[in-house]
Amino acid sequence: QVQLVESGGGLVQPGGSLRLSCAASGSIFSIYAMGWYRQAPGKQRELVAVIDSSGIANYADSVKGRFIISRANAKITAYLQMNSLKSEDTAVYYCNLAQGVNYWGQGTEVTVSS
Repeated sequence: QVQLVESGGGLVQPGGSLRLSCAASGSIFSIYAMGWYRQAPGKQRELVAVIDSSGIANYADSVKGRFIISRANAKITAYLQMNSLKSEDTAVYYCNLAQGVNYWGQGTEVTVSS
């Protein structure tokens, strides 16, 4: 089993920044991808960013140039640096670890509002 614990969400004004963290523990193999998804009220969950075991990252078009995903393999932790936040970034953000099976965190809420 794999456990994921997210942290770092909160309330921020438009144009501000937040950094999300996701710490993984449990039965984790050497090759896995980690990613961030989000779900806004009334909408489906969508991919925000994903990073594979070699460090290659992909982003949703809506966050390119504003968000940066990174990982610290020794700590099995993923980060999402979110800059220039907009009201449309408001959502619950979920961490994902994929190694054949998808594992999810409990979610952390991000609210962008003045």
